[in-house]
Amino acid sequence: MKLLASAGLALLIGVSGAMAQTRTTETTTTTVTTEQVGKVREYVMKERKPSVKISESVAVGAALPQNVTVYELPTTVGVSGSYAIVNDKTVLVGPDRKVIRVIE
Repeated sequence: MKLLASAGLALLIGVSGAMAQTRTTETTTTTVTTEQVGKVREYVMKERKPSVKISESVAVGAALPQNVTVYELPTTVGVSGSYAIVNDKTVLVGPDRKVIRVIE
């Protein structure tokens, strides 16, 4: 009986040790409504920030190079976060400088 209890305890410790080593990666998903996209476009056009030309592809998940200026969106737009103008496209940018949405 003691052997069975010891084996069960060892199994439990082994499982909890394995669970402690498991990593979970969370990704940020930004849902932007059509109305919010319109507000972002309107704000960006009003601000008239310059577009930065880069040779890299501008796609969701791509990290922006350091020479691209990232601007904060005001709370009045209704979308929290930042944006940049890259290759004449407005992109919403996450805190890690990765593109989270391309606005055509």
